[in-house]
Amino acid sequence: MRAIALIAVGLALAGPAPVLAQDPAADRSTARQCAGCHGIDGIARRPDVPHIAGESPIYLRAQMEAFRRGSRHHAQMTLIARGLSESTIEAVIRWYSSIEVSATVPES
Repeated sequence: MRAIALIAVGLALAGPAPVLAQDPAADRSTARQCAGCHGIDGIARRPDVPHIAGESPIYLRAQMEAFRRGSRHHAQMTLIARGLSESTIEAVIRWYSSIEVSATVPES
């Protein structure tokens, strides 16, 4: 019984479960509502908006929760995040975290 309690505590401390892949086409469709600012490819369209392509699901979840709680504030994102269902947030996180990003370092 003690082992089960320790496992439960460990899982609780680990935070939310990782976002698992489901239907990429459906996730992309859901993420279209974010594309005006973040782009469907996760590359921001405006200089005051962050790129979110390839970000960790843990990071994206933390930011969405911060906007929902009001501990992070942005005039649009705070309102948007508060109005999203949990399933919509999961789909958006799955979509943007699944995008592969590469970087090219300039030769010195």
